[in-house]
Order: sequence, then structure tokens, then C-alpha cells
Amino acid sequence: MSVHRLGFPVSAVYVWLAMVAFGGIAVETIVIYPNVFHDVPRSLTEASEFFDVTGPADFFPPMGAATLIVAVVTLLLVRKVRAARWWIAASLASLALGEFLFSVLYFWPRNEIMFDEGAAMHTAELLRSTAVEFEVGHWFRLGMSAVTATLAFVGLQRLHRDRIASEPRA
Repeated sequence: MSVHRLGFPVSAVYVWLAMVAFGGIAVETIVIYPNVFHDVPRSLTEASEFFDVTGPADFFPPMGAATLIVAVVTLLLVRKVRAARWWIAASLASLALGEFLFSVLYFWPRNEIMFDEGAAMHTAELLRSTAVEFEVGHWFRLGMSAVTATLAFVGLQRLHRDRIASEPRA
């Protein structure tokens, strides 16, 4: 299978991962976090107990790593297809900067304050303000995830068009 032909299924997997991640982030933002942050600091304790076995921190880091790796592989495979290359590159930039780097710099410190250190080290007011910051930031993260998935999908569509245009006619 040529590198050009391999680019399409790998790009399809990337789009699938980006869309699954977007769906997961949407569920977190719209369903889970309003419950986690409805009565800080009490609700943080309840959420920590609820997520004792498994939680978002168990799903999103490996999912994000897989998405990032497949995005890089996709870009390498489609780099010679001008119609798709910049869409995939833009989706990778959105993923790396708007989701991964933003999570590391913005969410990880707030997670530590709310869930690792909690009420034992911080006032209820600081925990409440941190929770508000976290929820607001999560709407930005959801938007960036939508951008990533959309750009990846457009890249796949452009790659498909290029494949059709380059196939020999009967």
C-alpha cells in the first residue's frame, strides 16, 4: 500500500479520534462538570469519591496522546497532498496548542488545587473561584476540540477529493 493510499485510512482514524475526544469533552463540560462544581467545596469531595475507581483523568490523557500521535502520523502521510496538508497541520496545531498545552498550563494546576490539595490546604473561596475558572476554561477547551475535529474532517474530505481526482478514469 502506497504512502498516499495509507494516508486516507490513517486520516480517517484521526478524524474518528478527534470526534470521539470532542464528544467526551462535550459530555464533561455539559453533563459532568456542572455536577462536580455545583456546591464547592462539598461537591469536590463527592466527585473525588465518585471518581475513585475511574474518571476523566484516566481517559483523556491516553486518548489525547493517541490522538496527537495519529495526528502527527497523518500529517507525515499526507504532507505531499497540498489540498489536505494545511488542514491537517492546522488541526494538529489546534490539538497541540488549544487542547494539550492549554490543559497542561491551565487545567493541571487547577486540578491540583481542587482535587489533590483540596480543602485541607485551601479556603472554600479559593476552591470556588478555581472551580469557576476551570468551568470557563473548559468551554474554551470544548471550542478548541470542535475546531480540531472540524479541521481534521475537512482535511480528510480534501484528501478524499484529491484521491478521486488522481484516479485513472475508465
